[in-house]
Amino acid sequence: MHKILLKMTMGLGIMVLAAQQAHARNCAPRDEVIKRLTETYGETRQGIGIARQGAVMELYASDQSGSWTITVTLPDGMTCLVASGRAYEMTAEALPPNV
Repeated sequence: MHKILLKMTMGLGIMVLAAQQAHARNCAPRDEVIKRLTETYGETRQGIGIARQGAVMELYASDQSGSWTITVTLPDGMTCLVASGRAYEMTAEALPPNV
């Protein structure tokens, strides 16, 4: 379990760094990004997490189309598209017991 959390945290850190590097190309004010994800792709927020340096990571997805998008919102209010894809599925797996 701890290894999985470590990998996820490292991946999130990499996404934040990528978002900061891509700021000029794939970023816009948060309300504009969310509006486009909702109106164009039918995506709604499915998950959220806090990253380094006050950034917020969010996962948006559509149950109908299966499209998904990961965004990172930086402290300055700009939201950057980090990754997107298709075939999104919601899972509800039980966590393994603490050993």
